[in-house]
Amino acid sequence: MHPPPVEQGSGKYLAVILLLGGGMVGLFAWRHFQQPPVVVAPTPSASAAIVAAHAPHVDPIDIPPPPPAIPDASPDTGGPKPPPAASSLGDGCAQTTCNGRVSAELSSAMSFRAKTAHKCYDEALAQDSTLKGQVVIGVHVSYNGTVCSAAVESSDLANGSVAACIANKFRQGARLPSPVGGCVDVNVPMKLLPPH
Repeated sequence: MHPPPVEQGSGKYLAVILLLGGGMVGLFAWRHFQQPPVVVAPTPSASAAIVAAHAPHVDPIDIPPPPPAIPDASPDTGGPKPPPAASSLGDGCAQTTCNGRVSAELSSAMSFRAKTAHKCYDEALAQDSTLKGQVVIGVHVSYNGTVCSAAVESSDLANGSVAACIANKFRQGARLPSPVGGCVDVNVPMKLLPPH
């Protein structure tokens, strides 16, 4: 007596199931043993490397929000505690002595702000085509990325309102990415030259 035809075809289904199962196991093993990407931390001199050379105007885009604030932990939980010098408003601007470092994300966001602030110069250049010079903006960023202050550190532009406009652009906008290890003071030099 011969077995029914249904049982003869079940070997094909079993082979397909085994192949699918083997593929899933292989995918799991590949993902589990894959090495994470290597991230190179910026050097402490990264703040000095933020240079915004003459660049075409770039329309601003949203900068991603920083990670949520670290909640207070009670003594019995042993959880994380916020940095000690945060103000009662929670923005971290009360701390005046900063030992933090510029993260790669913060450096990128500061360069973007410098490109956005270049619009101040472009508008003034339409009125005075000979306007050129260098402006250095000092920016104080709290541990959580809040821009506490932005001021003109130095400027050799003949038009002082352009430098003030640039400093104002650094104060505006969303919170920046957090520095590494606490608040940070950054000097952002901008060389402003008319297009050739």
